Amino acid sequence: MDSTGSRGRASLEGQVVVVTGAARGVGELLARKLSARGARIALVGLEPDALKEVSERLHSDSDHWYADVTDHEAMAGVAQEVKERFGKVDAVVANAGVAMGGPFSDSDPVAWRRVIEVNLIGSAVTARAFLPALTESRGYLLQIASLAAVTPAPMMTAYCASKSGVEAYAHSLRAEVGYKGVRVGVAYLSWTDTDMVRGADQDDVMRELRQRLPWPSNKTYPLGPAVDRIVAGIERRSSHVYGQWWLRGMQSVRGYLPGIIGTVGQREMRRFGARLGGVSKGLVGAGGAADERARGMRGG
Repeated sequence: MDSTGSRGRASLEGQVVVVTGAARGVGELLARKLSARGARIALVGLEPDALKEVSERLHSDSDHWYADVTDHEAMAGVAQEVKERFGKVDAVVANAGVAMGGPFSDSDPVAWRRVIEVNLIGSAVTARAFLPALTESRGYLLQIASLAAVTPAPMMTAYCASKSGVEAYAHSLRAEVGYKGVRVGVAYLSWTDTDMVRGADQDDVMRELRQRLPWPSNKTYPLGPAVDRIVAGIERRSSHVYGQWWLRGMQSVRGYLPGIIGTVGQREMRRFGARLGGVSKGLVGAGGAADERARGMRGG
């Protein structure tokens, strides 16, 4: 099932939902909308003050935990504490993510690796930590992916690799745990109005490249409707959730996209070639800055 329509939806009243990357953007609004439907919320992220503020604004019972999703011991501890605090875990949304842009050859290898670590490894660490509780509750794991999992794009090697990876990992995991009653879904979002996208748009080249993409992938979409679709997907425990209406159609043509983009992308790179050296090399947006601060405090 997909995330649209009302058939097959279950009430979220009293359900315990864990949201990673919950301090801002998709995670923060998702927590608010789930709470408004009666879910009890466990917020996980790297910004304790922001998480506390989000928790205090929620309509339902909630709590927050500081943790790096790439740290298995920390996340295992969070999973245990969430279970002790709420008594169960019904759903987990692996939403935490970071991004960077720019030419691969000039990229900061530390930042490039970090995108893979947070988006892919961190998602797997999150699932590993919470699967025992989800198995007990016959619950639901929703992996937040992206249009980048479907469509490769120049200047986004780390992000595309990480989101393609989490898509494949989640599909594999679905087959492994389904017989235990655990459902696994993948959510796809195009460019959505978050700090991450706004941070990427601060770079002139990245912004202009995105504006030259074909419609409808060249637009920035409002956050609210995309999150509403994610909420509906959680209610239905959907295998696939599409944050924007047209993303479903991309699945049927995805096999053709690498060849098309490989050809068109060369032309665009030639157009911007003289300006590529000035593209920012670090993580983008407020979430990227928070990740860098947290690693700096840990000496990582």
